[in-house]
Amino acid sequence: MRHPVRAIAAMGILSVLTVGVSASPGSNEPGQATVTERPGLMPTHAIRGVVTSVSASVLVITPSGKGAGAMRFVVSPSTHREGNMAVGATVSVRYRVEDQRLLATAVSTHPEKQPGAARLGIGPRRD
Repeated sequence: MRHPVRAIAAMGILSVLTVGVSASPGSNEPGQATVTERPGLMPTHAIRGVVTSVSASVLVITPSGKGAGAMRFVVSPSTHREGNMAVGATVSVRYRVEDQRLLATAVSTHPEKQPGAARLGIGPRRD
């Protein structure tokens, strides 16, 4: 070997390039899953409750269940709305948490249950 310093430097560069290529994304071994994050997609949650207050930008509901406190949601023009959100109506809210605020992504109103004729005893007699 006439130039040992050059040989060592060349081997060092080759080893760095080899490690860099093998550690790059997309070079996984067959059978290994690649975990990718999707920026901008936040997990969503859903809850059902009774509307206690509603305005153009805020929806407040009391969730179903004992001891549940009121929840305040930010409503925007991009919030999908289905039905009439009025005080006393039962709604389902799909939302995400962003900057410690609950942002409603979809709100749907559940129709009030009307007593059926069978429950009232109205209808044909069965003898």
